[in-house]
Amino acid sequence: MTTLSATTTRAVLLARRPDGDLHPEDLEVGEIDLPVLASGDALVRNEYMSLDPNARGRMNSGDMVYTGNFEVGGPLDGWAVGTVIESRSTALPTGSTVRHRMGYRELAVVSESAARTVDVSLAPAASWLSALGQTGFTAYVGMKRIAAVGKDETVFVSAAAGGVGQIAGQVARRLGASQVIGSAGGAEKCSWLTESAGYDVAIDYRSEDVRERLAAVVQDGLDVYFDNVGGNQLVAAVKSMKPHGRVALCGMISSLAGSATQPGIGELMDVILRRVTIRGFIVRDHEDLRSEFEKDVAGWLADGNLVDHYTVAEGLDTAGEALVGMLRGANTGKALVRLGARS
Repeated sequence: MTTLSATTTRAVLLARRPDGDLHPEDLEVGEIDLPVLASGDALVRNEYMSLDPNARGRMNSGDMVYTGNFEVGGPLDGWAVGTVIESRSTALPTGSTVRHRMGYRELAVVSESAARTVDVSLAPAASWLSALGQTGFTAYVGMKRIAAVGKDETVFVSAAAGGVGQIAGQVARRLGASQVIGSAGGAEKCSWLTESAGYDVAIDYRSEDVRERLAAVVQDGLDVYFDNVGGNQLVAAVKSMKPHGRVALCGMISSLAGSATQPGIGELMDVILRRVTIRGFIVRDHEDLRSEFEKDVAGWLADGNLVDHYTVAEGLDTAGEALVGMLRGANTGKALVRLGARS
């Protein structure tokens, strides 16, 4: 065993389980103990941490999550990248940049079985949480394997200006889609989608009727819908599907808080009438695509064929408000928190 130079770290804690929408006071920053450094472990100073919608579901006490629930009084966790400052692992040498799942804290003890080094000469550290991280991998798996986007197809992506959405539309284009449509909240985000992120059409779900606008811009119907939202946008997409269209069901952020009115199940009758395939997926089931994904996306980033945009909050103390903002759509691109300078 090795004694650490630090025995505690500041972390974001779950102060109470949210009732409906998440509020900053549901979270607090406090001190937690660091475990003793064992063989195969490394101490990481986190540089960036990822803000992801699934964190909200893990704050509940039910079983509608695909990983563990957070405990009241305990720390949150999530993807992060940082620099190894102490190590008992040859796989995680001191000075290397690593990605791991012990975010929401300034320092983390990680094991070599649950962390990996990343090459910051290929892309900045932040991109290893965005385009080259689990966010980008989700978009890639959803478009390439689940929806199997093909040449000259028409694709619709909800929450298109978010972390997954911004990459999903661009991956669809790289796979041969001829028309890529996205929905986002607000005129500024919609302009960004068409001017910077390669979308052909952007629908402002706050000021436009998504169903009506889709019907107007895809008169021949949708081949693919990449769903980050669920609810009314899922219904709108299904009603604009071509026969035998495909839906890659990635997330249902509209139902997390339970405050929004959701359409009835009868609205999905068109799934039958149009013989639509809806396939939900969890990205961790598709690790066999990881090396192909990293090769493709690193190449697209290098040659300028993929835009990777992030909204960055500064410091651990901003994490609660930044997470609330992300869940309410305040970010454009990937939502991150910068925790400190590289050492």
